[in-house]
Amino acid sequence: MNKLNYIKNGDYLIPDLSLTETKDAPLGRYGRMRRRYLEEHRPVLFGSLLLSEKLYPHLREIETAANRWMEQMIPGLMNAAGITEKLKAEDPLRWTGLMNNCKAQAEELILQELIYS
Repeated sequence: MNKLNYIKNGDYLIPDLSLTETKDAPLGRYGRMRRRYLEEHRPVLFGSLLLSEKLYPHLREIETAANRWMEQMIPGLMNAAGITEKLKAEDPLRWTGLMNNCKAQAEELILQELIYS
């Protein structure tokens, strides 16, 4: 069993809680968004994950899944919208607008299904 150490602060004894140091890569956009959501809207879950040292593995998993979803959804959305290399060569502004639309659709799904759930 793990024994807690206490630090005296004035007249109080405060538990000396510390997390083990992790040497992981910094979080990407989706991991940071998930963290902010948990902090602001799900503080109990955030605290539980943080104290059990499962927060950063969870955030990295969300980041990886979000990027994978984006890579998988974009080609299908491009096909559905009729975006081709020919369109890119003939009308680059329309191609850019359609691509931005596809990316926004994919990102909206990712936000609803992974980040804010």
